[in-house]
Amino acid sequence: MEKARIRNFRRTAVWHWVRGAALAVAATVGATGASAQPAAVPTLVVRPQAVGAAQELDGIIQPVKQSTLSAQADGRVVTLAVKAGDKVRAGQVLAVIDDRETAAGVQRSQAQVAQADADLRNAGAQLERTRDLQRKGFVSQAALDTAEAQYKGTVAARDAASAAALQSTIAQGFTRVIAPYESWVQQTHVEAGDLAVPGKPLVTVYAPQPLRAVVQVPASRVGAVRSAAQTLVQVAGQGVDAWVAPVARSAVPSADPVSQTAEWRFELAPQHSMGLLPGQQVRVRFGQAQGPASEGRLLVPASAVVRRGELTAVYAVVNGAFALRVVRLGASQGAQGVEVLAGLQNGDAIALDAIRAGLAKAVPATAMSK
Repeated sequence: MEKARIRNFRRTAVWHWVRGAALAVAATVGATGASAQPAAVPTLVVRPQAVGAAQELDGIIQPVKQSTLSAQADGRVVTLAVKAGDKVRAGQVLAVIDDRETAAGVQRSQAQVAQADADLRNAGAQLERTRDLQRKGFVSQAALDTAEAQYKGTVAARDAASAAALQSTIAQGFTRVIAPYESWVQQTHVEAGDLAVPGKPLVTVYAPQPLRAVVQVPASRVGAVRSAAQTLVQVAGQGVDAWVAPVARSAVPSADPVSQTAEWRFELAPQHSMGLLPGQQVRVRFGQAQGPASEGRLLVPASAVVRRGELTAVYAVVNGAFALRVVRLGASQGAQGVEVLAGLQNGDAIALDAIRAGLAKAVPATAMSK
């Protein structure tokens, strides 16, 4: 009997604990639900906007400062100290070519300089003795002239030896390929053990800033590009609608005879090109002057667009609530927004923030004030 009473007591205590916990959870949920307020999302009434005619072309990112370092001496590549992607400082040794022959040339030229200095000292002493003897009448003027000529010839020989020594030093310096400025290694063209000859590319380096977008413009569109009222470059990796204006533009004053294209270059500001890499593809837009608003197009902000796979939609205001409406988008107009080709009409109201509008209790901000 005692054991049965203990079991009944334990069951009763557990039942009361579970009942109390359930009541506490229910009270918490009720309080949370009572305090939660519907999310008020700002809306925008879509109206036609003036948009100028624009055309887009593909471009390639290039560094403004890029150098392909070539060999200036014959020999095997003994050491290749860098690889693609390495950051190097100005004056850093990138590759070393076998310099045994040039080192021997330097040693030989130094010996020639030492011999020329000794000959010059001897000729100088001989000239002084001849002058002293000529003043005392022991030698003729012809002997003095000969001594002076020998001294001048020795001076010339010493100068030639010094020049040869300098040339040998420069030639040995050619066996060291160094970075001309602080840069990144874009590509290496040889490996250790390869034969280097003058003019053969060894390493390509580039300065990380500034960068430019290069576009090959067809000859039929050169006039439109030259007269464009606005030029924008789409910066990949910083958002679909990240269109920035270049700080400078220039055109190569020649056309490719095969492709019939002209090269245009658009330099980008450092803050706009931080995430770009040489060789990366970008889009460049050339816009013409805007027409009247009555001939404009319906534009919506990029934040209002919902992208789910191949579906593009916006949250439209229907009867005081948000309803997902499928739209067909056109070209992006930069800061103005994205063109809507179908799915919206003049005067429709849409949510500016598609993420918040997708919440369960989201309502238009105008509906909240009513």
